[in-house]
Amino acid sequence: MTDASPRTALRVHHARLIDGTGASPVDDAVVTIDAQGSIAYAGPAATAPPAGGADREIDAGGRTVLPGFFDCHVHLAYAQGSPPSRRAELDPVLVTLDTATRLRQTLDAGITTARDLGGLSAGFRTAVESGRIVGPRLHTAVRIISHTGGHADVRLPDGTDLSAGMSEIADDTSAARLAVRRVLRDGADLVKVCATGGMGSPYDDPDDEGLLEEEIRAVVDEARRHGGKPVAAHAQGNAGILNALRGGVTSIEHGYGLDERALDMAAERGVFVVPTLSTVYAGINKDTMPDYHYQKKTRWSGVTKENIARAIEYGTRIALGTDAAVGPHGVNLMELSYLVDLGMDPMAAIVAGTRTSAELLGVADRLGTLTAGRTADLVICDGDPLRDIGVLGDPANIVCVVQDGVVRKDLLPTGGRC
Repeated sequence: MTDASPRTALRVHHARLIDGTGASPVDDAVVTIDAQGSIAYAGPAATAPPAGGADREIDAGGRTVLPGFFDCHVHLAYAQGSPPSRRAELDPVLVTLDTATRLRQTLDAGITTARDLGGLSAGFRTAVESGRIVGPRLHTAVRIISHTGGHADVRLPDGTDLSAGMSEIADDTSAARLAVRRVLRDGADLVKVCATGGMGSPYDDPDDEGLLEEEIRAVVDEARRHGGKPVAAHAQGNAGILNALRGGVTSIEHGYGLDERALDMAAERGVFVVPTLSTVYAGINKDTMPDYHYQKKTRWSGVTKENIARAIEYGTRIALGTDAAVGPHGVNLMELSYLVDLGMDPMAAIVAGTRTSAELLGVADRLGTLTAGRTADLVICDGDPLRDIGVLGDPANIVCVVQDGVVRKDLLPTGGRC
C-alpha cells in the first residue's frame, strides 16, 4: 500500500500489549515500527531496543495497543438501511463521496482491513492502495452471484434492474462459471454466492435454498482455476449452509441456522463462519424496515443467538463481520460485544477480529498480529477490553490508528502525540 503520508520509524511505549495471538497481555510494553512500515519489536519494555532510534514517539499512557482489526463482511457502497435501488437514484459522484466517507469512518473505528461482499467497485481498493483516499485496505467481491428470484435478484417483474451493479445472475452450472469469470474480470478479490434466501429480499426466506450444490461446486472450481480465489457463501438456513459446505466454500456468511451436522462439517473442512451478529443486535428497526424484513428478523433473532452460541461452544473458526449497511457503519467493533454476549471469551473475540480474520483473508503472514516482521497495523484504545470488551465498540475510545506504519487517527493527549 502506498500513501501520500511519508512513513517514519515509530516507537509506541507505556502500552499494554494484546498482540492478537491469544497470548496473555504485556502490561509494560513497547512496539517499534521501522521506516518501511513493518513491526520490528513488540514485547516487554525490559527487553525492548533502546529508545532514541525512532523518528516519532507515541506515549500510550498505559492504554491498550492491539492489532488493527478486520471486518470480513461489509457493504461500504450503501448507507445504513438504504436498499440498492436507492443508490441507483443518486448522482454517482455523491455515491463515490459518501462511500469514501464510510471508508474513513470504518478506519477510524479501528478496522484497518475490510472485506466488502457486494456492491463495491474494485476501483475503491485501488484508490486506497494508491493513497487517493484513506480507508481500510480492501478485499471486494464486486457483485453477488444469485439465481433468478434469489436473494441478490432485485429486478422488478418487468426486468428493470435495481441492483445498482450489485447482482450477477446465474441459473445453471455453465452460467455460474461465466458469472465467476465476469466478476473476476471486473477485479474481484473473491467470489460471493447466495446459497440461501435472506432477510432483506422480499421474495424468499432464509430457509429457501439458493444456488444448487453442483452450481456452488462449479463456482468454487472456477475460482480455483483463476488463482485460487476464495468463495464466500451468503448462507442463513441450514439446508443451504450444507449445500455450501459440500460445494467447497471458504466461509459461511451469517450462518444463522447452523446445526450440529453443519458445525461438524465446517470443522472437518476448515471452513470459517462469519456470524454478522450486528444484524440481529443492531440491525432491527421496525420504523425503518419493510414489514416483511422486520418480521423475518424478529422471527430469526432468537434462533440465531442460540445457534451462534453453539458454534462458539464448538470452537468453530469464527471471523469478525458486521454486514455494515444492514446495521450502522463506523461502530464495527460492537460485533465483539455480541460475540462475548453469546459466550465467547473477550480474548477469543479479539483473536476472531484479528488473527482468525487474517487467516480467512489469506493475509496472516502479514497482518492480524503484533509480531516482528508483520505489517504495522495497530490501534490504541482507552480502557481494558479484557474487562469490558464494549470499550472497543465506541470509536471515541479508539484514540490512535496506525495502518501500514502511517498514523491515520490520533486523539491522544498532546503529550502522547506523534
